[in-house]
Amino acid sequence: MKVVVVGASGNAGTALLRALRAEPRVTEVVGVVRRVPAGTPPAPYDVARWVHVDISEDGPDEPVVARLAAAFAGADAVVHLAWALQPTHRREVLRRTNVDGARRVVDAVVAAGVPHLVVASSVGAYTPVHDDVPRDEGWSTDGVRTSEYSVDKVAVERLLDEAELQHPGLRVARIRPALLFQRVAGSGVERYFLGRMAPAAVLRHRLPVLPWPAGVRVQAVHADDAAQVYLQVLLRRSTGAFNVAAPDVLRGQDVADVLAGGRRRDVPVALARAAVSAGWLGRAIAVSPGWVDLAAGVPLLDAGRAQRELDWRPRWSARAALELIVSGMAEGAGTASPPMRPRSRARRSLLGGQASVR
Repeated sequence: MKVVVVGASGNAGTALLRALRAEPRVTEVVGVVRRVPAGTPPAPYDVARWVHVDISEDGPDEPVVARLAAAFAGADAVVHLAWALQPTHRREVLRRTNVDGARRVVDAVVAAGVPHLVVASSVGAYTPVHDDVPRDEGWSTDGVRTSEYSVDKVAVERLLDEAELQHPGLRVARIRPALLFQRVAGSGVERYFLGRMAPAAVLRHRLPVLPWPAGVRVQAVHADDAAQVYLQVLLRRSTGAFNVAAPDVLRGQDVADVLAGGRRRDVPVALARAAVSAGWLGRAIAVSPGWVDLAAGVPLLDAGRAQRELDWRPRWSARAALELIVSGMAEGAGTASPPMRPRSRARRSLLGGQASVR
């Protein structure tokens, strides 16, 4: 089985490569990225043959689609994971990667005659709710209009709707995970979400108190558990949407127990949004206020379909995944991939002589 992974060097991609590396039925893996390694990279990146295509390239679609189609030739499936979280102050840059890039991938899949397309969507695509009733995959995907992340995820959902209508022979699957955590993503999460105010030094000694938007609760899943959903979807040639989340729900006190020794102070959501907005406008933090709106409105996920149809059983709880990402942030953990690179120069020097995945 030949699998092509677009955006194979990021958080989800790194975990998926680990899963593909261990699966004997997968005989060939191609990783499509903006920058390819100069030599043979370390595991798990060594499982892939690397191809350079920048899906966000300026200019007409046709040359990019042609290069993607060449990389997709002969594939049994394409997994599209590429996604830009930054720069949030340049909305057109995000849209060019997230929406225009996804459209190019879909067009190339059709042009290359690939029979199966698996795309990373998100809990962020769902219509907001104001309760704790778990929603299955039938819940509407109208998103949160004040969140650029959600708006782009919804746009990709609509692209997939169109692809299914226009190309009925194409099998399309959408993976809608909760927050995706693993220890080696710690430094990347710090960079992409926290920016200059990253509390890595503080995390080593715990926060004095955790300010928490009142009523907000989140779900999470370990990246390796999510990768098993992708793998089973590929092996079974599954279609449709799959929610992916560990069974436990993280509320303010759960997060405070991990970050602040249980010390928590609830704050109104509006106040939390104002604080994030001020930090974002002042370029002190990397996330925009739309992320607060998203956290306040996302539904809880019912992951029953993945359990029933894919025999999926997560190995990590959401709490365990959170503890791993926090420890990874405190230690600046990472991998040989630039999106996942570790924080410290000392840790990066350990990769000397090994090719980075770019």
